[in-house]
Amino acid sequence: MPQITTFIFDVDGVLTNGNVRVTEKGELLREMNVKDGYALKTALNAGYHVCIITGGTNEGVKMRLSALGIKDIYLGTYHKTDQFKEYTNLYNIKPENVLYMGDDIPDYQVMKEVGLPCCPKDAVSEIQDISLYISQKKGGNGCVRDVIEQVLKVQEKWNFQFNANLF
Repeated sequence: MPQITTFIFDVDGVLTNGNVRVTEKGELLREMNVKDGYALKTALNAGYHVCIITGGTNEGVKMRLSALGIKDIYLGTYHKTDQFKEYTNLYNIKPENVLYMGDDIPDYQVMKEVGLPCCPKDAVSEIQDISLYISQKKGGNGCVRDVIEQVLKVQEKWNFQFNANLF
């Protein structure tokens, strides 16, 4: 396993199950898994870089992720490699030190550039084919927690003792 210092995630199909509910006002509602949230917060507190790159533009998603402490959130990104390069250059991150989790074709190019491309169990076949790890969890159902926990455990940074200071 490469020395992972950075986690980058897509939103729809990774942090959510990919389904959206449409309200009468046209709002798109998504659900996120709180266990994924705990893992994201734990990674940040352990000193990892965490970034979100998504084609979606939902401000509610941004608010949720910001509340967890994630500062680097790129919404409305259709050429994800551009944001990826901008982000890694900004923080002087080597691509081989990045775990990227995506689930669909817009993630493909970025995933070809990182050290540890991963996907949820229900990712499309093209993404599964290039993933070095396929979580047994589906998108929105703990796949983010799965990869973060595994990396932190391997690097002996997963603290399974509850720490109220995280929140």
